[in-house]
Amino acid sequence: MIKKILIIDDSAVARKMLKKSMPKGREYVFEEAVDGKDGVVKFKEFKPDIVFMDLTMPVVDGFKSTSEIMELNENTIIIVMTADIQPKSVATITELGAFTVIKKPARTKLIEEALTAAELKIKKISGAA
Repeated sequence: MIKKILIIDDSAVARKMLKKSMPKGREYVFEEAVDGKDGVVKFKEFKPDIVFMDLTMPVVDGFKSTSEIMELNENTIIIVMTADIQPKSVATITELGAFTVIKKPARTKLIEEALTAAELKIKKISGAA
């Protein structure tokens, strides 16, 4: 079950919208990071069940931070939420280990579908399926 969610996005508005778009009735604990470098640090400290990642950020972008996080834990589920849905960007981030890519802005139905799929993967990884 997903409890701890790390949101890595340089936009405070996007982070707020994502949290508001989460399925109701679930008690998630959120941690936020303002760029990819901050995100990797918070990933190590917070140990989230799932990560929502933007691609275009200052300091360290979502491509590099996804790569670094996947090196730390290859079973990490990273849901990329970005306006950059060019085929090359989607292919690159998927090759780096992203679980799925969702186009911004956040939409509750798409987020709920991604979380449901992520929970199934978590169960499979943990052997509970």
